[in-house]
Amino acid sequence: MRVMPLAADSLGVRSMATYVEAGDLRLLLDPGVTLSPRRYGLAPAPEEEEAFKRARDRIEGYARRATLITVSHYHADHCRPEAEVYAGRRIWALDPWRVADAHQAARGRAFWQSLRGQCVLEAAECRVAEFGGALVRVSPPLPHGREGTGFGFVVAVTVDDGTRFVHAADLQGPASAVATAYILRERPDLLYLSGPPTYLAAQVGEDTVRLGLENLLRIVNETGCRVIVDHHALRDRHYRERLGPAFETGRVVTAADYLGHRAECLEAYRPEVWARYRRKEGSSWQTSQR
Repeated sequence: MRVMPLAADSLGVRSMATYVEAGDLRLLLDPGVTLSPRRYGLAPAPEEEEAFKRARDRIEGYARRATLITVSHYHADHCRPEAEVYAGRRIWALDPWRVADAHQAARGRAFWQSLRGQCVLEAAECRVAEFGGALVRVSPPLPHGREGTGFGFVVAVTVDDGTRFVHAADLQGPASAVATAYILRERPDLLYLSGPPTYLAAQVGEDTVRLGLENLLRIVNETGCRVIVDHHALRDRHYRERLGPAFETGRVVTAADYLGHRAECLEAYRPEVWARYRRKEGSSWQTSQR
């Protein structure tokens, strides 16, 4: 099995887009990518815009290879709206008429309408299929974060070719006991999930962050799996300290770590990224005046 994170917060953009090859399967998971429109009162820096363009192009390139694309939910950093990304392919997407919150439902129904007649579009929940030596199965709806938060639901995707990979977007730790139980039952060898949203602790509550970390540690301890933790967790510039017990297990890495790259948490360091750009522009201007 080959698992390749294509875009991630540790790679400079908001995304969990991932490409998997296993048996005859060519799978693209959650092809969305965005930038935060405001952070620290600042718009995205030019370096972030460049990272976004590279990530978008990379996702589009792998979409052309994919035979199956899955969409865990309809937030823009997980679901691209452009129909051409999905045209001619088999798509498994969360059913927006059943378990989506109001925001996701509107986006999801528009998404389904835009793809009508352009691809094979099926509700993802609890779907199972084999692709020449690789089994793919989708979870029932799982809470987007902690139960009862109003952010709706997501689905996790398992790929099993003898090695078991679970892509579990936006479970935020996981913060939910239901989501934790599901992952434990899947017993992944490699798990990719959004870590606790420590940068939003004031909004979601320290209890949610604590639960997310406790459940992450429980999954590592009970399954022995390797875990890629990224996305919400990497929007906190102190993520390694805040999630120290997880990283200390030696089983937890970021998407950048997994790929052997240096982490580029551009959103978390947006003031410094802007300052670097302005120094560079100032230096270029001074050089041009000589």
